[in-house]
Amino acid sequence: MSSGLGLRLARRNLWRNPRRTILTFSAIAFATAILVFMIAFQQGGYRAMIESAIGVFTGHLQVQVAGYHDNPRLSEYFEDASALEARIAKLSGVKAVAARGESYALLSSSSRTHGAAVVGVEPEHEPQLSTLPKSIREGRFLSGNHSDEAVVGMTLAKNLSLSLGDTLTLLGQGNEGSLAAATLTVVGIFQSGEPELDRSTMEMPLGTFQEVFSIPDGAHSIAVRTANLDQVDRVTRSISAALSGRPKLVVLPWQDLLEGLKQGITLDATVGWFLYAVLVFVVTFSILNTFLMAVLERTHEFGVLLALGTRPNYLGRVVMTESIMLLLLGLLVGLGLGCAVTLLTGQHGLAFSGSEELLTRWNLPSRIYPRLNLLSLTVGPAVIFVVTFIAALFPLVRIRRLRPVDAMKAV
Repeated sequence: MSSGLGLRLARRNLWRNPRRTILTFSAIAFATAILVFMIAFQQGGYRAMIESAIGVFTGHLQVQVAGYHDNPRLSEYFEDASALEARIAKLSGVKAVAARGESYALLSSSSRTHGAAVVGVEPEHEPQLSTLPKSIREGRFLSGNHSDEAVVGMTLAKNLSLSLGDTLTLLGQGNEGSLAAATLTVVGIFQSGEPELDRSTMEMPLGTFQEVFSIPDGAHSIAVRTANLDQVDRVTRSISAALSGRPKLVVLPWQDLLEGLKQGITLDATVGWFLYAVLVFVVTFSILNTFLMAVLERTHEFGVLLALGTRPNYLGRVVMTESIMLLLLGLLVGLGLGCAVTLLTGQHGLAFSGSEELLTRWNLPSRIYPRLNLLSLTVGPAVIFVVTFIAALFPLVRIRRLRPVDAMKAV
C-alpha cells in the first residue's frame, strides 16, 4: 500500500469517532495554550519583580572594589570616581550612571541617637537610577552635591523623632582613622517600600560625604542602569573590558547584588515548573487513553487486515500518522491561541483590581505584562509534542503483538 493511501486512511480514521477526536484535539490545544500563556506570564512577572527591586536602589549592575560586596568597609573605595563614571556613561546600552559612597555612623537628633547606613549620592544623577528620590513623602530630595542636607527613611525618622527642617548630627569614623562629623538639615523623608532601607538609611550629597569621610573624589560603587534587562550581560562585558587596566575593580550584575531575589525567583520557578509538569502528566494520560481506545475499538478490523496480508508495520504507520496529525493540529491551534492571549494581555497588562494603591506604595507595578520570548514559545509546545509522541508509541506495541486469529475474535 502506498504512503498516500496511508495518509488518506489516517485522515478518515480520525473522524470515525468525531467526539473522541475533538476531545483529544481540545486537550492538546488547551494544554499548549495554557503553557504558552503561563510561562509568558511567569516571565513577565519575574521581569517586573526584578525591575522593581533594582529600581529602588541597586541598579542593573555595579562597579565595586573586589570583595567589597561581601565585606563592605570604608577603606575599600576607588579614586577618580567622577572620571570613571563619565567613561562608563559613554558606553553603549548604559542609560544612567551614579557614583555612591557608603558607610555607617551614629545619627543623633535633639533627643535620640541611632546607628544607620549613610549613603552619599549625586543629586543630579540619582533620580535617573533610583526610585528613592520619587519616594519622598515629605519635603524634597537633595539639591546640591556639596550641600549640608539629608534625606532619611520614614521609619528612621520616627525612631529619631525627626521632622522636616530638624538638625541631624552625624558622627562616625572616616578614612584612615579620621573623625567623621557633620551637622545636616533634614530636607526630605522617603518611604521606599523596602523596610530595611526605610529603617536604617540616610542619604546625603556625595560631595559632602567625600569631605566628611575623607575620601576625596572617591566612591564605593558606581551603579549602572541599562536600557533593559536583556542588555545587562552585554553591558557587563563592555564595562569589564573598559576596566581591564584596573584589576581591583569588578562588575557585579543584579544577580550577584540581589542574591535573595534570584533565589526567590528560582524557588518560585521550580514550583511553577512542577505545576506545569502535573498538567502535562494529566493531559498525557488522557491522550494515551484515547490512543489506546482507538486501537482497542479496531482490534477486529486490524485482525482482518493482518489476515489479508497487511504488515503490522504498515498498520503501525497508519495509526502513528493519525496521532501525529492530531498532535500537530492541536499544537498549532494551541500555540496560536496562547500567543493571541499573551499578546493581548501583554499589550494592556493584567491589573490586580483593588491592589493598585498598595502595589504603588511598595514600588510594584499595578499591572503585569506577559512576555513572549523563545522560552515561552518553545518549551510548552515542545514538552507537549514529546510526551504525546511517546504516548502514541504504546498503541504501536499492541499492534505489533496482535495475532490475526485472536484479533478477529475481538468484538
